[in-house]
Amino acid sequence: MMEDMIVCYKDTRRTLRALRTLVTDGAERRIVGDMIGDCEYSLQWMQTGRRPGNRRGIERRAAYQREKLMDPILMQSFVQSSTGGSPANLSEDQRTRIGKVLSGLTVRERECYMMAHGECFSLAQIAEMIGISKGSVYTYVLRAQRKITVKLEMG
Repeated sequence: MMEDMIVCYKDTRRTLRALRTLVTDGAERRIVGDMIGDCEYSLQWMQTGRRPGNRRGIERRAAYQREKLMDPILMQSFVQSSTGGSPANLSEDQRTRIGKVLSGLTVRERECYMMAHGECFSLAQIAEMIGISKGSVYTYVLRAQRKITVKLEMG
């Protein structure tokens, strides 16, 4: 089905290219050129399976955009250390486990990770508060996530 559509669009594009050589009026030539561009756009979308111009499809998004390594509610509870009757409160076992995982990070990685995931600050806000670049914050959070993934997989 899709292959048939691709063949039809290629035929249409070929016909439009031939027509463009015959048209002498500038405005009509521009319209035919736009039609050729639309055909090429549609063909690229059908052939690649993603919108033309996008650098990455959803399957290629960075891991931090797709996955959360720890439940955000638990991470926020760890940072807040609240003792009220909230269902998000952590047991001592959970608190110890998260503390162990975070202890394997450098001071800067832990600081950036906890601010990003525990206190829900944006990378730009963290960079401004700490006094480093947004790219550095991103790198620290990414390193922290990789280390946490390794520790959680090891048990």
